[in-house]
Amino acid sequence: MSAQTISLVAPAKLTVSLRVTGVRADGFHLIDAEMVTLDLADVLEVDPQGDGLEIIGEFAGDLDVPGENLANNLVSRALKLAGRKAHVTITKNIPSGGGLGGGSADAAAILRWAGFTDLVAAAKLGADIAFCVVGGRARVSGIGEVVNPLKKVAREITLVVPPFRVSTPAVYRAFDQLTDFGKLRLKNAGVNDLELAAIKVEPQLATWKEKIAQACGVEPTLAGSGSTWWLDGKYEDLTSQLADATVICTQTN
Repeated sequence: MSAQTISLVAPAKLTVSLRVTGVRADGFHLIDAEMVTLDLADVLEVDPQGDGLEIIGEFAGDLDVPGENLANNLVSRALKLAGRKAHVTITKNIPSGGGLGGGSADAAAILRWAGFTDLVAAAKLGADIAFCVVGGRARVSGIGEVVNPLKKVAREITLVVPPFRVSTPAVYRAFDQLTDFGKLRLKNAGVNDLELAAIKVEPQLATWKEKIAQACGVEPTLAGSGSTWWLDGKYEDLTSQLADATVICTQTN
């Protein structure tokens, strides 16, 4: 680590509500979503004198989810997009493959460090990255490149991450099948249009939704494409009640 190494915070992203409003000719899905960033965050140590990538931390071993845009790929691509070179050490505190935007948050931290502000290009790198560059609370539309900041609202959030991951591309493919590529509206979709598609891809999600509701008396909401379920409020007791899940109590930032 050189004297020029700097530390970056990469907050997790939570999709509070999500509507899929259409599919473009190039296959990108159009969305209308409310997103917030959380105190839960990865930490990146960036040495501009070096090159390469190292991933450590509690969830470093999670980065083998097939078909996902993993943090190492996204960080490398973010550096290339910004025309920068560096050695990056990521301390993974955000569970991967859970719909919390960990890889996107890491890439966004690199883009902020590099002074890269083209949100359209950032969204093409990954749908959540433009929002993660801006952070806070925002309404997000287009393919993720249109980010309209909203007034921040302090909220305590409990995240429940089941012991499995869900592929985001597979969930969107299932959504296309269920809705005839967005032409049909799903009944009982709740605040997240991807919930039924995610359950179709991974039926265990429905079991976990029921387990969480029984444990705390409140029905959870799916975070993005899953696999994380989330609740408004602080439910620390879920840690002992759902021992095979990762339970994280955090708040909006």
